[in-house]
Amino acid sequence: MITTIVNIAGLLLIGLIVWWFWFSKLNTITKVEDFVEIKVKDGVYQPAFIQVKANHPVTLRFIREDATPCAEVVVFSSLNISEILTLNKPKDIVLTFKNLGEYEFTCQMGMYKGKIVVN
Repeated sequence: MITTIVNIAGLLLIGLIVWWFWFSKLNTITKVEDFVEIKVKDGVYQPAFIQVKANHPVTLRFIREDATPCAEVVVFSSLNISEILTLNKPKDIVLTFKNLGEYEFTCQMGMYKGKIVVN
């Protein structure tokens, strides 16, 4: 009986972890003029969805509050950008998007996920 309860609890925990890292999304889109501060903590980027204007420079200030190794690097694969984030120190990345569309950013393992929507 105890084995069954432990197995069910383990499966529920695995399901929660999978949902948290791969299927949960923050539905809030933060509209940005030229600057946004993104906190890296608790397994997510906050905010994770950002809306910017095309042909307008935007500064993304990442502040890493999560000491896990996965949070150490932010990757914009479609832009060929990879930046190291030092713990508790701001890292500014200035971008100008020429093309409309969506640009994802992730941690080096792809578990932290964010998206920039350019319009």
